[in-house]
Amino acid sequence: MSASANNVADTPLDVAAIKADFPLLSRQVNGQQIVYLDSAATSQKPRQVLNALNSYYEEINANVHRGAYQIAEQATSATEEARAHLQRFINAPSDNEIVFTKNATEAINLVAYSWGRTNLNEGDSVLITALEHHANIVPWQQLATERGVEIRWLPITDDGCLDMVDLEQMLDGVSLFAFSAASNVLGTLTPVRHLADAAHAAGALCLVDASQAVPHLLTDVTEWDCDFMAFTGHKMCGPTGIGVLWGRAELLDAMPPFLGGGEMILNVTREGFIPNELPWKFEAGTPPIAEIIGLGSAVSYLESIGMDAVRAHEVALTDYALCTLKERHGDDLIIHGPAATGDRGGVLSICYRDVHPHDLSQVLDQRGICVRAGHHCAKPLMKVLGVGATARASLYIYNDKTDVDLLSDALAEAGEFFSHQPA
Repeated sequence: MSASANNVADTPLDVAAIKADFPLLSRQVNGQQIVYLDSAATSQKPRQVLNALNSYYEEINANVHRGAYQIAEQATSATEEARAHLQRFINAPSDNEIVFTKNATEAINLVAYSWGRTNLNEGDSVLITALEHHANIVPWQQLATERGVEIRWLPITDDGCLDMVDLEQMLDGVSLFAFSAASNVLGTLTPVRHLADAAHAAGALCLVDASQAVPHLLTDVTEWDCDFMAFTGHKMCGPTGIGVLWGRAELLDAMPPFLGGGEMILNVTREGFIPNELPWKFEAGTPPIAEIIGLGSAVSYLESIGMDAVRAHEVALTDYALCTLKERHGDDLIIHGPAATGDRGGVLSICYRDVHPHDLSQVLDQRGICVRAGHHCAKPLMKVLGVGATARASLYIYNDKTDVDLLSDALAEAGEFFSHQPA
């Protein structure tokens, strides 16, 4: 999809009303109204989620799955209702397949430690892609060091899409294909169902890191036909400290517990233990109860907007941003990733002239504009791109064309500032 900056369709969301739900977005930084463009790192939290967190602590603060008194039962009910809500949100077959973790990183590590160390040995192979976040690289590298597992890398094309010319060959003999649904650096959307089908045709399982997809797209694990899927709450209007691993029940049933302690057992004797049923087998200790309830509230908030509307808004705004920035800044600006907005999310990794991304980020901050500078936990991808870092602006439901225009103005001001600095 392409369009000039003058004929981009208006977004279907009432952004002003949405923005009013997010208290932090009303504040100023450095004397400027904040323009938050770092949702790929963490999203802001709406008042509805903040209220849910406060309500738990003020009204039903008790441990779950243990107490028989009223507020303990209410806390347990709220926790399990959130689990069921998440099951419906991603269209999982059963809420017993929804395992709470502290983030997507822990969810992927759970699979690597439990499934990986049970099923992978020297001579086995895992395929990952050049797009991956460190969270979907390092756990497999640890297995490679420990077990002699081979790691294969699926490359990308010059425009940041997966290069699938040799996919069948790359999958030959692979036990697991672990890949992102959306890149946190390039915004690239990967063809999840096609990749899952290719993995299964080769006799492999597939794990999807959906941290950058679930907040922005209608997510359906049944339609994707994947085997594991990980995502995190804090990028989808939820609290930090809560993530989700979804896995097929038959796979989770066959996996040993990841952590040992309370809650994850049915019985313990001096001779050993019997693990609990799913999903509690993988949820040792007191869970992050308030955060789970808060994530359930975040799901309700996104559902009230509609994930189709969220995606349509992001497509329109990303198209406007690409057109506006390219038309105004021309060859001074490189935006890495696919050119077509249908192939990407609202993540814009920018290189501006010869200005270091960290310097650029600091200058933009003086205008109240929050962008991320660095390697974005994707150093292997940075090497492929031939850069050490980028400045990343990422769009979400509370951003609009005005935010893009302010970013464009600030980039021009930064260019003017650095052009007058001594060499």
